[in-house]
Amino acid sequence: MGRRPARCYRYIKNKPYPKSRFNRGVPDPKIRIYDLGRKKASVDEFPLTIHLVSGERQQISSEALEAARIQANKYIVKMAGKDSFHMRVRVHPYHVIRINKMLSCAGADRLQQGMRGAFGKPAGLVARVDIGQILLSVRTRDSNKAVAIEGLRRAKYKFPGRQKVIVSNKWGFTKCTREEYVEQRKAGMLQPDGAYVKYLSEKGPLSAYFARQKKIAAA
Repeated sequence: MGRRPARCYRYIKNKPYPKSRFNRGVPDPKIRIYDLGRKKASVDEFPLTIHLVSGERQQISSEALEAARIQANKYIVKMAGKDSFHMRVRVHPYHVIRINKMLSCAGADRLQQGMRGAFGKPAGLVARVDIGQILLSVRTRDSNKAVAIEGLRRAKYKFPGRQKVIVSNKWGFTKCTREEYVEQRKAGMLQPDGAYVKYLSEKGPLSAYFARQKKIAAA
């Protein structure tokens, strides 16, 4: 017996049903990798960020997330190279969907009980997404903007419902806009920290303040 079509599980209803000690025997999600591309690229290398944003409140299966991840990755790697971007899947499938399996062999009507004990067995995992929630994010260089947009556009076809590709005004995966990032970086308020930045506080010992001012003057 194959998988049910995703349309059977598309709409959010009832409470979340996560894997737990009460809910055992849950199959592993199809998606295993959430970060791909050049993950260790510093925050300064990839200023441009592009998001794929959900337009509906619905459930997205782990199979659909994996298919979209593969599609976007394959296109961007082919057109721009494997070290030209960092992609992140922003939703995680945690909600367990169930199936009440029915027998379909000869004489099944004498074996099965119909609606008696109809609480099904775990069949897979889905992510619950809201309107305006980010599904995929890509950070890259400005020269690869068209490639990243096309990669995410192709990934849209793996999801039900409608999505939008949005070019962010933020620098990489940080919370700063591009203008704020440049200003605060010059002022020594930000410290690169892998794919992200640390926000340095004005508060603290005077020695730390003087050390920061010394570093800015040397730069």
